[in-house]
Amino acid sequence: MSTPLTPETIRSAPKVLLHDHLDGGLRPQTVIDLADASGYQGLPTTDAGELGVWFRDNANSGSLVRYLEGFAHTCGVMQDEAALVRVAAEAVEDLAADGVVYAEVRYAPELFVERGLSLEQIVEAVQEGFRVGTERVAASGGRIRIGTLLCAMRQNEGWLRIAELAVRYRDLGVVGFDIAGPEAGFPPTRGLDTFEYLRQQNAHFTIHAGEAFGLPSIWEAIQHCGAERLGHGVRIVDDIKVSGDGTVQLGRLASYVRDRRIPLEMCPTSNLQTGAAASIAEHPIGLLARLRFRVTVNTDNRLMSYCTLTSEFERLVETFGYGWADLQWFTINAMKSAFIGFDERLAIINELVKPGYAKLMA
Repeated sequence: MSTPLTPETIRSAPKVLLHDHLDGGLRPQTVIDLADASGYQGLPTTDAGELGVWFRDNANSGSLVRYLEGFAHTCGVMQDEAALVRVAAEAVEDLAADGVVYAEVRYAPELFVERGLSLEQIVEAVQEGFRVGTERVAASGGRIRIGTLLCAMRQNEGWLRIAELAVRYRDLGVVGFDIAGPEAGFPPTRGLDTFEYLRQQNAHFTIHAGEAFGLPSIWEAIQHCGAERLGHGVRIVDDIKVSGDGTVQLGRLASYVRDRRIPLEMCPTSNLQTGAAASIAEHPIGLLARLRFRVTVNTDNRLMSYCTLTSEFERLVETFGYGWADLQWFTINAMKSAFIGFDERLAIINELVKPGYAKLMA
């Protein structure tokens, strides 16, 4: 008799997270503390409970533009090294408390230069925070591995310098590169030199694509830029035709994505908030998982989306009737798709993921 699926048991399961933004996962009280310490004046409230609700409600607008407004506050309080260390360390602790054993946490260094920090100082402060958080987790008997993704903002120039930064720090915990920000009007092909450089350096990269914009964004990310993974990728469903009798026909791009096992970093709650899907039941993740695309489940922004990986899994279980075998499948998909070495991926799967789910399915 397998263990019942409850929030508590799902939290205890080993989980893997590939798409989580550092500046989208702060604790509300930390935002308040850092605002007070730095003199930041812009917060809508200094009550932690009310602030958490404000972030959630602002993100529930159905607009990606409004969804991104909350980041003005989190980034506004992350402008010195001490703040970056604290936020990064707490992120590790919060993820470990949610049962995450491996996470790739991403951020855009250029968002934290307002008070004079160099890009190098920013990267080193965040890496120090991840080190501190990992040590705290280990001291309490836990285990978690963090990989860092550095993002360039697609509406800005200077993608190549962020890619170079990712390569420079790849032996110190930075495992890859990403572009984030508004898709419409800022295609990934603006930075072909950046992606060519990354390929020449044998460096990993993912691209936000197919979230607020359609198939052309996905096609360019894969075919022009060579993306290894797709951040969100929900709009790949636009290339899939489901007939009235239930038969499914994949278009050429959808077939390519599935056949090449290109991972989809899907973030269900966030996608609802930005209008990429109307409900969990209507979210493409159900169809894409059934068709055995390389689907992974992620949080995107834990503060703005008021979610954890446990709560994301819980919503999928409630909506689609998934069991432990399905949650293990999502988790192994994610671990296979991580930007760390093959041996380390295999070790996490065989030493943590499979034994953890075997106990729950026994």
